[in-house]
Amino acid sequence: MTYSSKKRMTAMAAAALFCIGTLCAQQPAGTLKVEHQIGFELAKANEKGTLAIQNGSLQYTHNKESMNIPASSIEDVFTGADSQRTIGGTLGTLTMLAPYGGGRVVSMFRNKVDVIILYYRDANGGFHGSIFLLPQGTSNQFKKDLLAAGAHASIPPDADDAKPSTDKKDKK
Repeated sequence: MTYSSKKRMTAMAAAALFCIGTLCAQQPAGTLKVEHQIGFELAKANEKGTLAIQNGSLQYTHNKESMNIPASSIEDVFTGADSQRTIGGTLGTLTMLAPYGGGRVVSMFRNKVDVIILYYRDANGGFHGSIFLLPQGTSNQFKKDLLAAGAHASIPPDADDAKPSTDKKDKK
């Protein structure tokens, strides 16, 4: 190997290690990238942010602002699965104008997401609710972590994991 090829290989290895370290350090454990649908006063609908459980409270961060809710004030947590349009917003609406129903075909492409619904009380005793969209497959674990931090739920997290059994009996 020549000196320049060794130098190039060393530079590429250093760049790869830097990229791997950056990817691993982007999100702390227990932090999820979410989309706020409705409920928090300081956040707009469909605004992207992060949800984390820290020091016994739920923290929603968006646009350098954050909102903390003590986990003990969360009265109920519901999880579920849903889907959303792949192409949304103004562009998704404009695709509806495509000729021969082409826009309807585009709207059928959907991404699967998880939904988490929180009911909680604020410091003054006011009752609030909020809805978040989470990456697929993350809502049940996040619910378990939230319950471990002190939140309450009417449906245990194990019931969310259970799939309904389909018993087929022959009818004669």
